[in-house]
Amino acid sequence: MRQGEEWTIEYYVEDSGRVPVREFLLQLDPKTHGRFQWSVEQLRVHNVRAGYPLVRHVDGKLWELREESRTDIFRVLYFFFSGRRIIRLHGLAKKTRRLPPGEIEIALRRLKLFEEREKEGG
Repeated sequence: MRQGEEWTIEYYVEDSGRVPVREFLLQLDPKTHGRFQWSVEQLRVHNVRAGYPLVRHVDGKLWELREESRTDIFRVLYFFFSGRRIIRLHGLAKKTRRLPPGEIEIALRRLKLFEEREKEGG
């Protein structure tokens, strides 16, 4: 990879300064949190070339980073943004086979707000 082509991974930050995905990750058990750190680095390195089972396309611009513990299934929803940026929008513990529509809506709402802020100049 040539210089200047590195991807960055960022958190979505609410207007209040709250960082929902960071809060989600910090409440995980240390082993699962560590596996997520490894997965995030794999996503940064492989970005749009990352594939299943590490990541899966959800809908439109929305993707999920996948992780499991012995008893739970976890996801971090993210999207790719211009400037080689990966924006983490929402984290969740998944209880059903499919992603709950309400969880997807949270991520899509944050995606839209992020894009609007970027358009306005940050």
